[in-house]
Amino acid sequence: MTRYEEAIETLRKKGHRLTPQRLLVLSIVAESDGHMGVDDVFTRAKAAYPYMDIATVYRTLHLYKDLGVVTEVAIGDRLHYELTDPSGRHHHMVCRVCNGAFNLGPHYLEEFRRTLISDFSFEPDLEHFTITGVCSDCQPVSGKD
Repeated sequence: MTRYEEAIETLRKKGHRLTPQRLLVLSIVAESDGHMGVDDVFTRAKAAYPYMDIATVYRTLHLYKDLGVVTEVAIGDRLHYELTDPSGRHHHMVCRVCNGAFNLGPHYLEEFRRTLISDFSFEPDLEHFTITGVCSDCQPVSGKD
């Protein structure tokens, strides 16, 4: 079963209607190669269905986020979405210079999680975790003239 099909099944199981607009937004996000901004989703949806409005896209993406169907990532000053990976946690590193988003495997945060539990008796929610910083392409090169 594809992630798109799993998302549809989640909507059905939780009693949500599968309207043409909801299916269109879901298919657009599913077909993307990465994180999509709301404006990108809206532009593609409007091209396929001229009566689509941006409020519907926002409401649909927020519903999908609440249901765990999509992951929301802040990149720059905008929110971006992608289908949630059902196989496990999904983390990101976001460059504050170029706004590039890079996946971060969950094993990198396991030591951090264990430290928070042992030192503070605090169980962190690391299901969707984003770290901002500067990627290697945007870091200044030292020692070169």
